[in-house]
Amino acid sequence: MSLINKEVADFTVKAFLNNEFTDVSKKDVLGKWSVFFFYPADFTFVCPTELEDLQNNYAEFQSIGCEIYSVSTDSHFVHKAWHDHSERISKLQYPMLADPTHALSVDFDVYIEDAGQAERGTFIVNPDGKIVAYEVNAGNVGRNAEELLRKVKACQFVYEHGDEVCPAKWQPGAETLKPSLDLVGAL
Repeated sequence: MSLINKEVADFTVKAFLNNEFTDVSKKDVLGKWSVFFFYPADFTFVCPTELEDLQNNYAEFQSIGCEIYSVSTDSHFVHKAWHDHSERISKLQYPMLADPTHALSVDFDVYIEDAGQAERGTFIVNPDGKIVAYEVNAGNVGRNAEELLRKVKACQFVYEHGDEVCPAKWQPGAETLKPSLDLVGAL
């Protein structure tokens, strides 16, 4: 079953941000663009490279009005310990959401019950709280923040210009497509 246009369920979770513990809830997500970036676990190998890549592009995500939420099934205490231990993770300026009850992982359909962890799932959520794009990777395949940023920009464009679509490799300012009723009828 597709998760496209699924509304994110109501939630409140603990998070680690700016060397403090805080709460993040659905109300914090509504009204802006968000990326939920699930990863299997803290203190692992591929995850810090991905989270650092997101941090290296975080200012650009912020400039387009998009918040990043990294999510694992670890507690907020483990997030802090990882932050204090890892040079890469100590750079993070976006919230690290704790999902030890698996509520978010289950809602986004990335929970691996046998492992007690989440798959590498990336979800773009629009200001209405609905998933508009997502992908799930095998645990041993890292993701690319620049491509994710491009996808967020494309989703934002389509959200604002509902009668246009973005072709492959679309970048802001490039040509878009307007679906034709004649073309749709030929399919």
